[in-house]
Amino acid sequence: MDLLPGVRSATTETDRIRMHHLESGPADGPVVVMVHGNLSTSRFYEHLMPALPEYRVIAPDMRGFGRSEPAPIDATRGLDDWADDLDALLRALGVDAPVHLVGWSTAGAAIARFAMARPVASLTFIGPVSPHGYGGTFADGTPCFPDAAGSGGGGANPELVERLRAGDRSADSPLSPRSVMRSLYWAPTHTEPREDLLVDEVLLTLIGDDGYPGGSTPSENWPGVAPGTTGILNALSPKYCDWTGLADIAEKPPVLWTHGMGDLVVADGSMLEFGALGAGGVVPGWPGADVYPPQPMVSQIRALLQRYAAAGGAVTTEMFEASGHGPHIDAAERWLEVFRTFLTTTGSATTGSATTGSATTGSATTGSATTGSATNG
Repeated sequence: MDLLPGVRSATTETDRIRMHHLESGPADGPVVVMVHGNLSTSRFYEHLMPALPEYRVIAPDMRGFGRSEPAPIDATRGLDDWADDLDALLRALGVDAPVHLVGWSTAGAAIARFAMARPVASLTFIGPVSPHGYGGTFADGTPCFPDAAGSGGGGANPELVERLRAGDRSADSPLSPRSVMRSLYWAPTHTEPREDLLVDEVLLTLIGDDGYPGGSTPSENWPGVAPGTTGILNALSPKYCDWTGLADIAEKPPVLWTHGMGDLVVADGSMLEFGALGAGGVVPGWPGADVYPPQPMVSQIRALLQRYAAAGGAVTTEMFEASGHGPHIDAAERWLEVFRTFLTTTGSATTGSATTGSATTGSATTGSATTGSATNG
């Protein structure tokens, strides 16, 4: 594997699964663990690692992705499989002090669940999945239907799934992995120099009921499909994904929330979610906003973090005006500046504070959603 200078690759046997991970920095440095999202791997963080030379940075390939053992995901545990795998890896590496956790999108739920059960030094969220899961909820997080219809593995676009299975590296369809990455992972103004490498990483995804997208079950409720019990998209369903308990933990680590204002994946009214698709007339039979409104994902995140701050936690928010779903990619230099400042001030963070910033990286941009691709990155 051709890695950037200072970045190392290793595979570690844990008491759960065998995990591949990247690592950089000194063995005795403060530990930063960067956890990737859905349809990605540790290498989506590799470009950041040399810029943090004083930290021991660990970026694992999570269950179902990359070069780690292709183990099934028990969706009924939400993202607890990922949280427990992360704990097993840190124990196997001999890391016993609280670590700084970074979680992108899907991994936002995983690091929150980790922190709900174990002490951590800090939490950094990058466009995290809503604390109420992805798809089919009212503003307060209540599922629109008891079976969480409209969420889970049945929401994935079949063409994207088949192109992933076939190892498609082309850009000849809006639903090829490369095209989905370009339209959803970063701002449309961003040209990613490592795009070929990152496409190859996405194609390492475990495809099927155990991985991406996961199984599904028929439903009598609109839009006719409900989550199954295995696979990553089902783990993200509001039926199973819940990190609202973060606000109630006794020892509250400092929190940094970074989010691209042009994010099309985690947004209020994301066109990857059935409520917005129904309201937009894309999926027929929509029962209306009183029954199945577009999910206000960013508002749900904000509400939980306001609860966290009100209960004594320190929260810093940075909204990146020109960024998409991955500001650590399309605004890497600015994101690193914000993150490094956060790390250096976590020891002196004011309990109960909630600060908000706007990290301007250019003029605000918007892009078009890829209907039904449901990456839920």
